[in-house]
Amino acid sequence: MTRYLALLGSINVGGNRIKMVDLKDALAGAGFGEVQTVAASGNVILDSASDPAMLEIQLESAVQNAFGFKSCAMVRSREDVRAAIDDNPFHGTGPEHGSDKMVHSIFLSQQPNTAAVDALIEEHRSKGSERLALGDRVLFLDYVHGVGVSDLSNKVLERRLGCKGTARNMNSLKNILSKMD
Repeated sequence: MTRYLALLGSINVGGNRIKMVDLKDALAGAGFGEVQTVAASGNVILDSASDPAMLEIQLESAVQNAFGFKSCAMVRSREDVRAAIDDNPFHGTGPEHGSDKMVHSIFLSQQPNTAAVDALIEEHRSKGSERLALGDRVLFLDYVHGVGVSDLSNKVLERRLGCKGTARNMNSLKNILSKMD
């Protein structure tokens, strides 16, 4: 069995309100056994022998069946979560790094086309102060002045990169990682 983090998108945003106890019950009812949720934003820790890609499909189906809306699921190992923190070039100490609240790792459904990412970065240089970099199925983003004032919404990023994504800031990822141990 491997311990995984399932990052469920579209949970408790817009009209998709779910209590975490209801999410846990729905996933247990769908055969996922004992799961742990972290915060109220669709972070689920579970143990499984299944392939991560299969888990993503099963989790998306379970959420659709239980709650009636589509959610994207990104399943990552503990090592993947650690890398999403450690490899983020905007995270760390010193004046060149952003605050843990503003620095995000956006987990992607697939590796986007490098040319699309490069075009997005180049185009955005003149539009805002945000900083972007690409990792392994992760887009690193420092929102600098806040998510709410940025033009780089999840919908914009998904359209430009051609893949789904769900973001977590460094505070959340550190909290999640501590619970995965």
